[in-house]
Amino acid sequence: AARGFARWRRVSAFDRAKVLRKAADLLRERADDIARIMTLEQGKPLAEARVETMAAADVTDWFAEEGKRAYGRVIPPRGDGVLQFVVREPVGPVACFTPWNFPINQAVRKIAAALCTGNPVILKGPEDTPASCAELVRAYLDAGVPGDCLALVYGDPATISSYLIPHPVIRKISFTGSTVVGKQLAALAGQHMKRATMELGGHAPAIVFGDADVEKAVAVLGANKFRNAGQVCVAPTRFLVHDSVFDRFVAGFTDLAANLKVGDGLDPDTKMGPLIHGRRLEAMESLVADASAQGATLRTGGKRIGNRGNFFEPTVLTDLPLTARIMNEEPFGPVAAIQRFSDDEDAYVEANRLPYGLAAYAYTRSSERATRVSNRVESGMVSINHHGIALPETPFGGVKESGYGSEGGTEALDGYLATKFVTQANF
Repeated sequence: AARGFARWRRVSAFDRAKVLRKAADLLRERADDIARIMTLEQGKPLAEARVETMAAADVTDWFAEEGKRAYGRVIPPRGDGVLQFVVREPVGPVACFTPWNFPINQAVRKIAAALCTGNPVILKGPEDTPASCAELVRAYLDAGVPGDCLALVYGDPATISSYLIPHPVIRKISFTGSTVVGKQLAALAGQHMKRATMELGGHAPAIVFGDADVEKAVAVLGANKFRNAGQVCVAPTRFLVHDSVFDRFVAGFTDLAANLKVGDGLDPDTKMGPLIHGRRLEAMESLVADASAQGATLRTGGKRIGNRGNFFEPTVLTDLPLTARIMNEEPFGPVAAIQRFSDDEDAYVEANRLPYGLAAYAYTRSSERATRVSNRVESGMVSINHHGIALPETPFGGVKESGYGSEGGTEALDGYLATKFVTQANF
């Protein structure tokens, strides 16, 4: 990585972009094969896996072009004969840590942003989904990224992180994963004065106001709740629904969940695949049992499907006390918790109650209320009346214990560039 940095930082942004665009082309050419690999090892429906692969190509293309725009600036001097300017330089080798739920898209945001700004990458891939991530790296290497500028490693996460993060060659850390692990890695990075981008857990509120288009809210929120079997950090998880539309929303959402086809991701009719492993299955069973024991109403689902594989029924719970674990812990699975509210203020209080702030959603026909949501909800991303999160050109990141830094938009480049101020007087 150190050798690669000395070389790659001197490649012009224009020429780096050529390589990245070639990588994007290769991802599109190989999308069907990569998607099949992803479905086989991770379980998501083939259509979702293909969308993820094509999205990775879009991310790569976008960063290829945005890397050309890492502009500096000239600062007017206070006196004659002085030149003052600011340049933005690559920060140095980056250690990236990515999870299994989106084995390509989580990795490509880090790789593309780092490489387009002149930084080499050591990528710690996910053990649960190693082949998908490897195919992403293969596409980049085949496109012309030098081997000493992009390395992929696997192994015990604690061992690798404890070696890479303190290493003097590494200048920046980018991590996507749980808040618990993120805090540990952020502390280690802080001890060694390493820059860090942390994209951590969430527990996204979805507020459905009384003036909402209920049918649209059910359709969009339902699709995004059960996408990837709910194993999505920005999935809506706490549904806060106004009294006046509560029954309609619950009826529609329950019907959607009950009729979702769960099965083999390679089956074109499948809408939701299995959970990643048995531990996630046990976690869902535990959350449902805890909620039921505390008086929650189970509207549909709630149990494992069959006795082979890690399939869990799409589940809807209502009438939950705030002490239920699912109201406080990110479920990371196909379990939806629906609460009612009567006053808008109550919805804002509940939306902000937890220490997380990654994504939030709201449905309303009132522009005034929509503005109030964007001002009141404590979240790095707020999407109103649609699901508009995670595009290459938009910021992606959280606040509070959901992390810091961005993995999308022009803001993503900031974490990979160091600012240098130069002032020069004439002889």
